[in-house]
Amino acid sequence: MTPDASEDFRRRQPKGDKRDRTRAKLLEAARTLIREKGHEHTTLEDIAERAGMTTGAIYGNFKNRDELFISLGQTYWPPIKPQVKPGANFAAIMRAMADATIAAIPDRSAVAVGRLTGLAYTLAHEEMRAQVREITAQSYAFGEQWLRAVTKEEELPMPAGQLVRVIHALIEGLVFQRLLTPDLVPDEVFRAAFGALAKKADHE
Repeated sequence: MTPDASEDFRRRQPKGDKRDRTRAKLLEAARTLIREKGHEHTTLEDIAERAGMTTGAIYGNFKNRDELFISLGQTYWPPIKPQVKPGANFAAIMRAMADATIAAIPDRSAVAVGRLTGLAYTLAHEEMRAQVREITAQSYAFGEQWLRAVTKEEELPMPAGQLVRVIHALIEGLVFQRLLTPDLVPDEVFRAAFGALAKKADHE
């Protein structure tokens, strides 16, 4: 591609693509700096400089440093998304949840330290905790709607609103324990844990 053609190609790229690339570059710069300096000592100016951008680029994508940090968690520690076939019963949904959690372990392993340091930073900052609480509440509400859409309420071992919280805690706990002591938490433990929820539902 000639220089002129390359420039024309860039001009014709959708603006959304450029925005996504800018956000990705800023997030990766932030991630690298946090590894080097920690959350407390990573400033927006540092992030902009590392990304080769201005602080204006940051404020064009994030309201403040906390929002950028939250976006890091959402980007590098995304939610588990099971593949559920239409008409699946609750036991099948739980098997799919276990499989999706197991499949996510390699990607989560690569970013687990960053996740834990991010959680520690959040626990120490009240405003950040408030934002995370709001995002988590929205996630639970979405999960509750999803559960009601893919299965019948009477099949659930507990109210859907409680169940999404239990599943979330189960996923996070199992994943971190697997990363810490892999030989003690094999795949069978994941499947047994989610299977136990399905058995509880069957017994009620």
